[in-house]
Amino acid sequence: MSSASILGIDVGGTKVESALVDADGSVRTAHRHPTNADRGAHRVIDDIVRCVRSCLSQASRRAVAAGVGVAGQVDPETGVVRSAPSLDWREVPLRERLEDALDLPVTVANDVRAITHGVWTHGAGHGTDNLVVVFVGTGIGGGIVSDGHVLKGGQGLAGELGHTTLMPYGRSCRCRSRGCWEAYAGGWALGERARQAARTDPEAGAALIERAGDVESITGRTVHEAHEQGDPLATRLVDATAEYLGLGLASVVNAVNPERVVLGGGVIEGHPSYAEEARRIVRAQALRPAADEVEIVTSELEGRAGTVGAATMAWTHHEGGEATQKPPDSQAGRPT
Repeated sequence: MSSASILGIDVGGTKVESALVDADGSVRTAHRHPTNADRGAHRVIDDIVRCVRSCLSQASRRAVAAGVGVAGQVDPETGVVRSAPSLDWREVPLRERLEDALDLPVTVANDVRAITHGVWTHGAGHGTDNLVVVFVGTGIGGGIVSDGHVLKGGQGLAGELGHTTLMPYGRSCRCRSRGCWEAYAGGWALGERARQAARTDPEAGAALIERAGDVESITGRTVHEAHEQGDPLATRLVDATAEYLGLGLASVVNAVNPERVVLGGGVIEGHPSYAEEARRIVRAQALRPAADEVEIVTSELEGRAGTVGAATMAWTHHEGGEATQKPPDSQAGRPT
């Protein structure tokens, strides 16, 4: 396998990224393409195929398989995307359509479950058999490694940490439930909480409104930028988000007892203070000795996490192993 490469494809609501990845996790070529999510699954799949072909056109070798990570719920046996809210997808047979278009074997999984494979094999999760990966971006996604196996679950949904309950009967979540961790600590939730605060007290929200242009245009990014400029309301919102993140993580540590937690995603990468506060709260709130022994670190893969993770997951499939197990020589090329 060392002489072969696999495609890693990361599909999001605004863009698709593809990369040709070697067995040691190194990226040979990569390409990014915007998605037309509002035009339906057929157009997005066309975008994926165009992105892959552009990526491969830069390479000196062909791919032997492809792995795809999608922000949504995926049936890992069939490769059907059951639900992907950011793409407005339901019951999309993604594996079948991509295998037909690319003439390659394709493995499809939830994006953060795919990232978990990459983090465990080539990143900050290497060297432990009990790992939790939490990526905070627009939402909160997770993956769990327990006793040397990536947890899969009965329907392939293990790791939906963002939809564990943080506040009973609390804020509405995009999953149709209430009080989910994501509905308090996810990027979309920060924007929503900020808009509500600015509507309630326009004077306190004046800096956010001015920065965004109007109340309805306030996003999580608006809040973070205003926080960096010292705006009091933005600072309160960011501090509350950090607390929600830490409290949710303390519950995960209690439930799973990982040796290591790897935090990543756009929110964490842009604002390291979230990771620092999460460490503090876990130490104070989680059960001992789990709280004392767990390491909480940030991802080393950063922007490559989605594509490297998807390729690593497919690498195992291509070798004939179980996608829940680490490739046998995964130490090759590990970042130091």
